[in-house]
Amino acid sequence: MQKQSELYRGKSKTVYHTEKKDYLIIKFRDEISANNGIKVKQLSRKGTLNNKINYFIMTKLQENGIPTHIEELISKNEVLVKNLKMIPVEFVLRNLAEGSLVKRLNIQKGTILNPPIFELFLKNDVQCDPMINESYCETFGWINKNTLIDIHMITLKINKVLSKLFSDIGIILVDFKLEFGMIDNQIVLGDEFSPDTARLWNKENMEKMDKDLFREDSGEIIQAYESVGYRLGIEFN
Repeated sequence: MQKQSELYRGKSKTVYHTEKKDYLIIKFRDEISANNGIKVKQLSRKGTLNNKINYFIMTKLQENGIPTHIEELISKNEVLVKNLKMIPVEFVLRNLAEGSLVKRLNIQKGTILNPPIFELFLKNDVQCDPMINESYCETFGWINKNTLIDIHMITLKINKVLSKLFSDIGIILVDFKLEFGMIDNQIVLGDEFSPDTARLWNKENMEKMDKDLFREDSGEIIQAYESVGYRLGIEFN
């Protein structure tokens, strides 16, 4: 499959058309950003790390019966994916309190959330991805009620699979963001799952192993991402 014209350029990924309209190529770039793109930095090898971690996780989810857009790893920083009709909503699942939840509710960081909290945010960089609810989705036609219920159930299944996967290698899955799209009326997981889109804590000492290290200027991003990958058994050569 050949990479053709650019379709979309995000904060850390570029999406390209291919010669087949049903497939796209995603290139993971070496940029990292925070604060809605205000804070940006180039980090050598980051694109490779995220691409391979994402491919590994998406493949594991597919093995557990969760449809994803992943097709083939085609280079160290590029992956072939199905072309989805994306839902303009970001779905967040929280197992422990951290980030914006702590700020909004003034609760203790690390508080165990049982059951996990499921949140919706409109995918809109200009408006800083505002928090929304089921009524917004129905009124504005972003997602119908049945699809939203199905996405909630799929997200809980993803959480179960990945919480165990990470726990088995000494990592706590604190929270994560997902994006979904549709193919022939089927819900399919899109975008990415990486330390850019999930909070991961070292179970042994509670140290962060994710993008918060960049947000807070509190550690070495590449070293942390490599550690996540190596624990998962991923080779980055």
